[in-house]
Amino acid sequence: MTTFLFHIVQESWRMLLESSVYILFGILVGGLLKVFLSPAYVARHLGSGRFSSVAKAALFGIPIPLCSCGVLPAAASLKKQGANNGATTAFLIATPESGVDSISITYALLDPVMTVARPLAAFASALLAGITENLINPPPKGDWLTADLSCPVDGCCDGADCAPADHAAHHTFWERTASGLKYAATELWGDLAVWFMGGLLLGGVITVLVPDELMVTYLGGGFTAMLLMLAVGIPIYICATASTPIAAALILKGVSPGAALVFLLVGPATNVASLAVLTGLLGRAATLRYLALLSASAVACGLILDRVYGLLGFTARAVAGQAAQFIPYPVELAGALILIALSIKPLQRFLRGLWPKTPGSGGGCDCGCSSSGNSGFPVLPDLRPPPRK
Repeated sequence: MTTFLFHIVQESWRMLLESSVYILFGILVGGLLKVFLSPAYVARHLGSGRFSSVAKAALFGIPIPLCSCGVLPAAASLKKQGANNGATTAFLIATPESGVDSISITYALLDPVMTVARPLAAFASALLAGITENLINPPPKGDWLTADLSCPVDGCCDGADCAPADHAAHHTFWERTASGLKYAATELWGDLAVWFMGGLLLGGVITVLVPDELMVTYLGGGFTAMLLMLAVGIPIYICATASTPIAAALILKGVSPGAALVFLLVGPATNVASLAVLTGLLGRAATLRYLALLSASAVACGLILDRVYGLLGFTARAVAGQAAQFIPYPVELAGALILIALSIKPLQRFLRGLWPKTPGSGGGCDCGCSSSGNSGFPVLPDLRPPPRK
């Protein structure tokens, strides 16, 4: 038993070293996106148009590092400010499936093909679901609410009584940058740390304990392997960043890259709790369409990806993790130690939350994120626009 535990920790530490620098880069960019690209600001582009609004929502969602729980209040805010159902659906799919942090760690632990395929598949699945939703329920002409232009740095003004030119003088570039970096190191990584560390440990368990033959037999490729990954990925909660080391461990055990992609797409984008909230946000029928189209597009992307690897003539198993070889070991070690230091407080909060709470103490989101999510907006009830006359 001691030997098994040592090997699990050893494999988890190896993945942490390989991914640390890329993770730090990803969360730093994510922090800057928070202050320079607010979801509330871009909402005004997502209200009209059956196709353009969906494409914009999917593109906006790709780089933003929000999990399937954290994306809900952001999407609710977009919906409240005028985003149509199709654009909201596209944002809900693209955002948790991808992000600058998960793209960075995909390059570190997997390979360039998967690094490109992951955001492309997220965009394609979001585009398909969003356009389908707007074709079934066309959006009303014009925005039914105006966008929220409040300050993302410290809320110094609401944007309504303050012209953008005036607000630009409230904070210097360096003040906004400092605010974004602080957000990245505290709130953003605070929402990801527990799940990422858990993903590393699970990846270590898979690497050490799961036989290669089992994975090759059942998940080596094909339609059945994709369906099995759907069954695993849909009900559980796992963020895009934490899912990556698990996918890397699966691929090293012989799982096809397409099956791993299905897991990377549906795992972060769905879980039982988020589907329940989506029912209130979009309605039952739209939520069922969301789940069906997401599943179908994930399987299709997985099958296509396996075909691409076959045409290129190399295996994901052989090249996984090679990008990390370009980072010197001292830099990797420094990055890993920084991530561990940043993870201490989130892990302490998580461990304290395991004990029963006293009445009135409140609680956070079921997925482990802060109650307000990464976006800073509260979770809102049914925000569907009034019926057209």
